[in-house]
Amino acid sequence: QVQLVESGGGLVQAGDSLRLSCAASGRTLSRYIMGWFRQAPGKGREFVGQIAWSDSKTRYVDSVKGRFTISKDNAENTVYLQMNSLRPEDTAVYYCAAGTTTYDFWGKGTPVTVSS
Repeated sequence: QVQLVESGGGLVQAGDSLRLSCAASGRTLSRYIMGWFRQAPGKGREFVGQIAWSDSKTRYVDSVKGRFTISKDNAENTVYLQMNSLRPEDTAVYYCAAGTTTYDFWGKGTPVTVSS
């Protein structure tokens, strides 16, 4: 089992920055992909981006490329989602997930609200 706890959400204004954290525990993560997802009010869950724990390779959904950055801290077993130039359409609950071939473990989410 992998336990994931997100933090760092809040209320910000358009154009502001926010950094989300995902603290992981329970297993060695070297084989895992760590993903960030979001779910806006009334919409389905959307993939935001991911990072491979082994080689730090990242990929992102087009709508956040150039604005969001995923990184990790091996010593702290923590993954970060740095969000810059936030827009009202980024408003959502943000979730961290972990898995190898599929995302098997999920956190409970942290809400982000971007006001215009």
